[in-house]
Amino acid sequence: MQVYLERTGGFTGISKTIRVDADTLPTPTAEELSTLVAAADFFQLPEQIISEHSQCDRFQYRLTIENRGQQHTVIVSETALTNTLRNLIEYLNQLQISQ
Repeated sequence: MQVYLERTGGFTGISKTIRVDADTLPTPTAEELSTLVAAADFFQLPEQIISEHSQCDRFQYRLTIENRGQQHTVIVSETALTNTLRNLIEYLNQLQISQ
């Protein structure tokens, strides 16, 4: 599984990119990542998720996942994140810090 996360916006406007190749991760870490992707039902999400209550200086995320010949991209504003997507994004941020 290949995961690409780009965060843009925010107060400073600095973008951040995370790339994860699950095949290079330790097995427990790769399994946790797969569990989070499944919990978010990622491949069934719409391509864009926007909150009705947008706020200035919030982040926007572009998350692309390729897995077993399937690829899907979701663009979501910070204010529209579901708990499962937030958990996935936080996990990806932790992976980047630990690598």
